[in-house]
Amino acid sequence: MKVRQAGRIVSVAVIVAVGVNADGRREVLGMDIGPSEAETFWTTFLRKLARRGLRGVKLVVSDAHEGIKAAVSRIFTATWQRCRVHFMRNALAHAGRSGRRVVSAFIATAFAQDDAEQAKAQWRRVADQLRPKLPKLAGLMDQAEPDVLAYMSFPPQHRTKLHSTNPLERLNGEIKRRTEVVGIFPNEAAITRLVGAILLEQNDEWAVQRARYITLESIAPVGDDPIVGLPIAAG
Repeated sequence: MKVRQAGRIVSVAVIVAVGVNADGRREVLGMDIGPSEAETFWTTFLRKLARRGLRGVKLVVSDAHEGIKAAVSRIFTATWQRCRVHFMRNALAHAGRSGRRVVSAFIATAFAQDDAEQAKAQWRRVADQLRPKLPKLAGLMDQAEPDVLAYMSFPPQHRTKLHSTNPLERLNGEIKRRTEVVGIFPNEAAITRLVGAILLEQNDEWAVQRARYITLESIAPVGDDPIVGLPIAAG
């Protein structure tokens, strides 16, 4: 977003964290504004969440950002899940236009496995099959395997909600739609007021929904904290 600072117009990053609490309901965990999405920015943000009482974090899902990954490991000692959708976009860029459909189908066979070990084994088989003709893609798969398949260690009924940042897309889209109307904000406080209002509206909507995002029966085995059991996204 663009904001006026000391007579200049600069770009700032607005980051939002959304999670699933021990009651199986989604909630907004926090937001922050900064000059970039560097590791120091993410570390400061996550420390604020920790000071406010965020505990029991099991998995953090985001796009491929080393700053987030390092901060998550340092602050929460949690597993990091690389957004599967974003990874596939990066992977298919190495496949060539004519080969994208086949490569996509090959990689999808790993996601279709029943458990983490089978998924890892299939992932490696696919990478080895692609290696002779697409060595860069195979190398990307080698490097990304533990991060893209992290969600497979969670209960099967959770996986469709953990493997990507898609659950955040609607919220991010609404924030973008309403902030683009403003264009240039007079100061960061104005950003906080508008984005904060959007987040409060969304949080209230999630709180009164009849159906839980994740059922209590399925969240109980992975949750170990009475406040927050399973945040699913930060980004």
